[in-house]
Amino acid sequence: MRIPRRPSLTRDMIAACFPDPVKDDPGAHKQLGDGEVTAWLDRILLEHDEGDLWLFGYGSLMWKPELDFTESRPALLKGWHRRFCLWQWRYRGSRHRPGLMLALDRGGACRGVAYRIAAPGVREKVAAVWRREMGGNGYRPRWVKLTGMRGPVRALAFVVNQESERYAGRIPDEIVADHIASACGEAGASAEYLLETVLKCEELGIHDPFLWRLQELVAKRMHAAFEPR
Repeated sequence: MRIPRRPSLTRDMIAACFPDPVKDDPGAHKQLGDGEVTAWLDRILLEHDEGDLWLFGYGSLMWKPELDFTESRPALLKGWHRRFCLWQWRYRGSRHRPGLMLALDRGGACRGVAYRIAAPGVREKVAAVWRREMGGNGYRPRWVKLTGMRGPVRALAFVVNQESERYAGRIPDEIVADHIASACGEAGASAEYLLETVLKCEELGIHDPFLWRLQELVAKRMHAAFEPR
């Protein structure tokens, strides 16, 4: 049985670096209105039949799905890779110290989790996570084909919106680590988002060299401020 590795980055380290809550800044970046969010859902469901819906999770959806799903399975998505390429000026960052969030960008492949949302009532079951993912205008919904699940499965994924002002493009890992190590918002530290994703990947047996190296880079940057409690 495979034993998950222990990351260099820890929850204690993050708590020590960011002991104080951060005030929300609703105007930090543009939010989509309820009408726009609903319109995107209407549009994507026009391409779906009345059956079950599969949703692909590759970041926080793996460790905080907030979703009414019937089952979950490991899945592989080809043609897209997991990358910290979305600026986070709110929630886990600020305009003064922006964080970065994961999205799917073109090229490569990504292992994650596929959730089966059983019909009927698919629309109502995805509504909460839809608002969460689409409200910040950083993602676009896209139908993709997943493999490694007893055959190919058509699923919905949230890929990066390259037209958004939040799209950061391809940034060197060292610069990404600088931002993640220093950013915090009202929802918590950017480093916490990274760590929870790494821990979930380890639990699921997903080895992502990019994420593993990144958590080590962030831990080195935060180590000087870490004092065990």
